[in-house]
Amino acid sequence: MNWQDKFALKQLIYENRLASADDVKHFRMEGEAAVSFPLNRMRMENKLDPELGQKANFVFWCPVDFPDHIAISWDFWPIREPGLCILFFAATGIHGEDLFDPRLAVRTGIYSQYHSGDINAYHVSYFRRKEKDERTFHTCNLRKSRGFHLVAQGADPIPSVGDAEGPYNIKVFKYGGEILFAINDLTVFHWIDDGVAYGKPLGGGKIGFRQLSPLIAEYANLKVHAIEPLAKEPSTKERSDR
Repeated sequence: MNWQDKFALKQLIYENRLASADDVKHFRMEGEAAVSFPLNRMRMENKLDPELGQKANFVFWCPVDFPDHIAISWDFWPIREPGLCILFFAATGIHGEDLFDPRLAVRTGIYSQYHSGDINAYHVSYFRRKEKDERTFHTCNLRKSRGFHLVAQGADPIPSVGDAEGPYNIKVFKYGGEILFAINDLTVFHWIDDGVAYGKPLGGGKIGFRQLSPLIAEYANLKVHAIEPLAKEPSTKERSDR
């Protein structure tokens, strides 16, 4: 299913070119990373030695709380492998707290703090090139947290760095429990949270970009639109019953 057949983009509720340090001056870094703008787009890379494992990874949060029923889009360029990228969305404390509420445990980029700590979020991992099995068979994964619940998976169309010619436009659509993920308008997966298997669907919240060292990647043109579902076409039987 193409997203154009499912959702309509409505009001643009947030836009950030990610072109200069001023554009991200209110973003929140967890972990240690170098953020630069050599080509007027946000380049991120780890500061700590990759040999430190999870301690070398980081998350860069947009400070805005977004509502439900949104489309998140950005442009992506992979620069150096290995590594892995994640987008967190609908992120809040497990009891509905603001993600930056001081009552929540301190987060420093270690993955378990995000999937099994005191926050809830959906997160999609893409450009998965960290481990050997990820580099030999490219997939994008959707997980729901709290918990390490793998709920959807699809083939990753982005080539490895040697053949990549960005930008690759990435879109995440979230309408209640319905999530669609697309790269260059190609649907990678479409999943509906039934609210039973892994708890009730998540609502609004914050979004954040995560990288696994030693990946270097660039980002630009972050946009968040309000969306609404398109009217469902009647089935053949419904049409014949009229």
